[in-house]
Amino acid sequence: MDIQWQLLVTHAVGFLITVWILKKFAWGPLLALMDERRAKIQGEFDKIETEMSRVDTLAVEYDAKLKGIDEERRAKLVDAVIEGKKVAEEIKLAAQDQARKIAEKARGELERDVAKARVALKEDMVSMTISATEKIIMEKLDHDKHRQLIGQVIDGLEKV
Repeated sequence: MDIQWQLLVTHAVGFLITVWILKKFAWGPLLALMDERRAKIQGEFDKIETEMSRVDTLAVEYDAKLKGIDEERRAKLVDAVIEGKKVAEEIKLAAQDQARKIAEKARGELERDVAKARVALKEDMVSMTISATEKIIMEKLDHDKHRQLIGQVIDGLEKV
């Protein structure tokens, strides 16, 4: 096999011209397109990374806000418990005051009733004594009869 130099040179020159044409008209636009695509992809990655850092920052902020809300809720619960205890104490004091007033009123009424009962008892005693005296005066009495009437009056007093 014999190398044909002329054919080899023609092919080499044709190849070099094709490479030069491709470089001039195809490689430039293709490389520019690839560089543009690479830049676009890199921009997307940068944007994603920026968004991820923003999301992380927001997550930290939301966690802090949630902790703040939780602390605020606890503080409100503590305040509500304290307020409830205050209200319960006020109700208890009011109930004690009202019970004291009712007891004082009942004590006063009881004292008045006892005084009325004493007056009524005194009047009953006076009436019974007058009644016994009338009986004694109306009868002619001897010593035994006198004793018997007084005994009956005393028995009548004991029954009352």
